[in-house]
Amino acid sequence: MGRRAGWSFVTSHARVLAAVAAMPDARVRDIAHTSGITERAAHRVLADLERAGFLTRWRVGRRNRYTVHLERGRCHPDETALPVPALLALVRLTERP
Repeated sequence: MGRRAGWSFVTSHARVLAAVAAMPDARVRDIAHTSGITERAAHRVLADLERAGFLTRWRVGRRNRYTVHLERGRCHPDETALPVPALLALVRLTERP
């Protein structure tokens, strides 16, 4: 997708989570590119998501592999109507081919 100018209704955290769900063994470089952010930002977002329990990371050789925890629920109390699977479906709808 590349980097986008301006702003988006969908956060970097949501885009990274969707990228990881679609490509669990992707490199951070690929996650960043797909999400439209820098690698450095992708590292920060991945750490946030892991710390919050939305994903688990483990090493497989020299690479990382991720598991998204769809049952995790929501990050913010105001997001009760948007569970993780619905969020991922929303983000996939906003992606361009």
